[in-house]
Amino acid sequence: MMATACPRCGVPAVERDKCAQCGVVASVYTAALEKMRRPPTPSGPPTSAPAAPAPARDAAPQPVRPAPSGSAASATSVMTAAPAPTSAVAAGGSRQLTFHGSGGTLFGIYVVNILLTIVTFGFYRFWGRVKVRRFMLSQTAFEGDRFAYHGTGKELLLGFVKALLFVGMPITALSTAARLSGDVKIVIATQAFTYLLVFIFIPIAMVGARRYRLSRTSWRGIRFSFRGRAWAFVRIFMLATLLNSVTLTLYYPFFQARQQGFLVSNSYFGRRPFRFDGRGRDLFGAYVVALLLLVPTLGLYLFWFNARKTRYFWGHTYFETARFRSAMTGGALLVQTLVNAIMLILTLGLAWPWVLIRRARFEFACLSVEGPLDLAGIVQEPQLATATGDALSSLLGADVGFA
Repeated sequence: MMATACPRCGVPAVERDKCAQCGVVASVYTAALEKMRRPPTPSGPPTSAPAAPAPARDAAPQPVRPAPSGSAASATSVMTAAPAPTSAVAAGGSRQLTFHGSGGTLFGIYVVNILLTIVTFGFYRFWGRVKVRRFMLSQTAFEGDRFAYHGTGKELLLGFVKALLFVGMPITALSTAARLSGDVKIVIATQAFTYLLVFIFIPIAMVGARRYRLSRTSWRGIRFSFRGRAWAFVRIFMLATLLNSVTLTLYYPFFQARQQGFLVSNSYFGRRPFRFDGRGRDLFGAYVVALLLLVPTLGLYLFWFNARKTRYFWGHTYFETARFRSAMTGGALLVQTLVNAIMLILTLGLAWPWVLIRRARFEFACLSVEGPLDLAGIVQEPQLATATGDALSSLLGADVGFA
C-alpha cells in the first residue's frame, strides 16, 4: 500500500503499491534507491594468492529507459533507472536530454482536446492543455528517467477565473466606462492607464507562470521550483523598456542577460539552485552586427544571432558544478523554422503537433550537460504555487513555455 506519493514521478498516493501514472512498484523502487545510495562494499578475496589485490573501482550502472507501464519488465527496470551511487556521481562527462514523443500520438491528443472543447463550450481546454504538457514532459528523459507533470485542469480553470475576475474584468469595465462617458480626455487617460496596468501585469504573469509550471514539474520524484519575487522582475522589465527607448534598442542584450539571470538563478531543483553568470556586454557586439545586417539579409541574420544567444545563455547556466552547453547553429535554426512553417502552411495548421515534436527534438539534440553532477544528495523542498499567473500569462499573451 502506498502511504505517500510515488517516489519516482510524485503522483499522489493510490490504493495499491503500483503507481498508476508511471507503472513503478513503489516498494521495489524505494528499496532500489536505498540500495544504490549505500557505499559499495569491498570486493571478495582475490583468486590468486601471490598477486596483490587491485583497488576496487565503483561501477556506475548504465541508465536504462523504463519499460512501458504494466509490462513484465517494469518491476525490474526500476533497479536500473534509479539514481547512480554517490561515489560514481563525481565523475564528469557529457549527458544528453532525449525526447521520445511522436507527432501521431500528440495529434490524437489534440483531436480529442478539440472535440471535447467544442462539446463543453470551451471548458475542457484547461484539461486539454494539461494533457499536452503531461505528454511533452513524460516523453522527455534525462539519465534514463522521464520527467513528470503534476498540474491539473481544475487548477488551470480556477487560475483563469481568478485572473479574469481580478484583472480582465476590471480593466474591461474601466475602458468601457471611459468610452461611455464621451469625454475624449477621459478616454485617452483611461487608455494610457490601462496600457500601464497591462504593461505591469506582463512580468507579473511571466513570473507566476514560471512559478506554477516549475512547481508542477518533477524528475525522479523531486520537484522543481521558482523563488523569484514578481516585483523584482517588474523593475527589471520597466527599466529595460525605458532604456531600450532611450538607446534605440541598444540596451536589448543587457536586458536579455538580466532577464535570463533572474529566471535561471531563482529556479531550483529540490533545494539546489541553478546559476547564471552571463553578461549583456558579451552579446552587445553580436547584437550590433545583427542590427547592421538586418536589412541587407532581409532579417535572416537574426537566426544566427538567436542561435548565438542560445549558445551563450546555456553555456553560462550551471547546476551545482555541472554546466549546460548548446550546439545550436544559425543555419540549423533557419532550416528548422522554414520546414516547420512550410508544414503548417501546406497542412493548414494540422501539422502543429508534428511541429512541436520537431522543435522539442531539435532543441534537446543541441543541448547537453557537462561536468560532475551529484544527483543522489538532492532532497525535496515543496513550494506552494497557484495557476493564476499561468492563466494571466495566457490572457496577456506573455506565455512562457510549451502548450
